[in-house]
Amino acid sequence: MIDLPLSALELALVETGRSATAALEPLAGVGRRLDELGYHRLWFAEHHGSPAIASASPQVLAAHAAAVTSRVRVGSGGVLAPNHAPFALAEQFATLSALSGGRADLGVGRGPGALDPVIIRALRRGAEPAVEADYHADLDELLGHLSAENLLPGGVTVPEPWLLASSPAGADVAAERGLPIAFAHHIRPDNTAPSLARYRERFRPSKWRSEPYVLLCVETICADTDAEAAYLAGPSNVLKSYLLAGGGGDQELLTPDQAEGFEFAPEMAEQIAHFRAAQAHGGPDHVAERLSTLSTQTGADELMVTMPVYDAKARIRCYELVKS
Repeated sequence: MIDLPLSALELALVETGRSATAALEPLAGVGRRLDELGYHRLWFAEHHGSPAIASASPQVLAAHAAAVTSRVRVGSGGVLAPNHAPFALAEQFATLSALSGGRADLGVGRGPGALDPVIIRALRRGAEPAVEADYHADLDELLGHLSAENLLPGGVTVPEPWLLASSPAGADVAAERGLPIAFAHHIRPDNTAPSLARYRERFRPSKWRSEPYVLLCVETICADTDAEAAYLAGPSNVLKSYLLAGGGGDQELLTPDQAEGFEFAPEMAEQIAHFRAAQAHGGPDHVAERLSTLSTQTGADELMVTMPVYDAKARIRCYELVKS
């Protein structure tokens, strides 16, 4: 059993031979089970133009999850500020907060969520890709709208703003604005320690948080045995190889049987092993020990697991084992 609050990040990975509809349809059932298990938050990511990921609109997915749950907090992990008008984001998540009984989280990220320059420009309404100054301005405007007394008529519980980060620069942005940070250890584990040190060192108290607060997101694959976990991790290893090679993850999620036959170049196998060692893969005891070690090493206040596992039923089983 993990002592810290435990949350989940869903990506709606598209499985080989299946459609986006097949990736999205099980999410209501996943949300209901997470609610029953006592997970603290359920967040959805924003990605565009990828055959691998069907999660393009975390606002819609979070509202869908809110409608079938009663306790788990729902939100974005995250919405990407350059793609949205700040006032529209504030209104959307205030609406989600009103509909969910104040259970809404607004996690904000920096990137465009796409690799295709045509898609990036379309998301920006024809503008050039956002620069750092654009991101800071959008974020500050968004926080200003969330601070308004009557964002919606009569007032609602304001959605809780979070800053997503995977680098020391992102940690600085969270610290300067006094925001809780959701750190992407599942993407850039080598950046975790220096980034969180910067965040705590430079944190400025704000209306949002009086002290630093760290949520650590960890890739977690938990099965009844270490061997089964390694089998389930095969598809994510293949997907990771495309990302590490600069392919952008432009690949549907293979079945575990298909992934078993995939051959990695020695250098790529070494990179994947290095990444996997920083995450939490294995049987329940090993995963619990690994998550506990990471929480101690990083001083995290909360853990979030993301599970790139083929088939929603297998993924739900992983969520159950982590909570057992």
